[in-house]
Amino acid sequence: MNTDYYKILGVDKKAGSEDIKKAYRKLALKYHPDKNPGNKDAEEKFKKINEAYAVLSDSEKRKQYDSFGSDTFSRQYSQEDIFRDFDINKILRDLGFGGSGSRGRTYSYQTGGDPFSDLFSGAQYKTMPRKGSDIEYNLSITLEESVLGTEKKIALKKEEKVDEINIKIPAGINAGKKLRLAGKGLSGLHGGTPGDLYLNISILPHPIFARDGNDIYVERAINFSQAALGTTTEVPTLDGVTKRLKIPAGTQNNTKIRMKGYGVSNLKGSGRGDQYVKITVNIPKKLTEYQTDLIKKLAEQGL
Repeated sequence: MNTDYYKILGVDKKAGSEDIKKAYRKLALKYHPDKNPGNKDAEEKFKKINEAYAVLSDSEKRKQYDSFGSDTFSRQYSQEDIFRDFDINKILRDLGFGGSGSRGRTYSYQTGGDPFSDLFSGAQYKTMPRKGSDIEYNLSITLEESVLGTEKKIALKKEEKVDEINIKIPAGINAGKKLRLAGKGLSGLHGGTPGDLYLNISILPHPIFARDGNDIYVERAINFSQAALGTTTEVPTLDGVTKRLKIPAGTQNNTKIRMKGYGVSNLKGSGRGDQYVKITVNIPKKLTEYQTDLIKKLAEQGL
């Protein structure tokens, strides 16, 4: 009989052992008799799924199956050969199903057993609670929100329904930080606790400010005479307050002036970072004739 074990598990013939195991676990959970009581179609699918996994999870059996093909393999390997040493009880425990009277037993044709006899003979299996899967969600926030904190509401599709979840973003959170929301993941199995929701935080670019750790950076441009003689300039802050900053005479291009305490609040304690103002000195590309004469006179004075 031509039986395509790869097709049964829904995997490619080049699939690795982990992909095969993952596909088997998903199908075994779907068609397990505890979830399909009295369903003969599910029973047959469950048996075929386990037969396919018994072959493809065993390197030697899989090699023989791939080499000789389905028909030749089925003539050389009986059901007893296929399921010999196949510990279905351990696999079921890994899936969250625990045996009752047969706990700890290895079903094996080597001992004359039927790997499915207890499952489909009316014996009841005690299902073990199993925690639900965790979910990861990528959340982008503005620079102001990362500094000052905010509240967000996201719509998350879980198990064929959409959940609206309110999220509190703490002040001072940085890009790359993960926020854990306990119990907001997928539902648990058999009374198990729900999984968790992990938010991967990224910060959107800002047109004026840049952030480095708990410090904020902003650029202000002044002209040559202001740099030479000194001046004052207005500087915005993330708090929404505009501060007047004194630029001392003789300030050089790319000088950084510190505004203490105007940075980001420390996420794990008290205190704040600083804001740094990077001064850039504009050099005019074109001069009027009068300006050129003045610059020449300054040059004669060693400036």
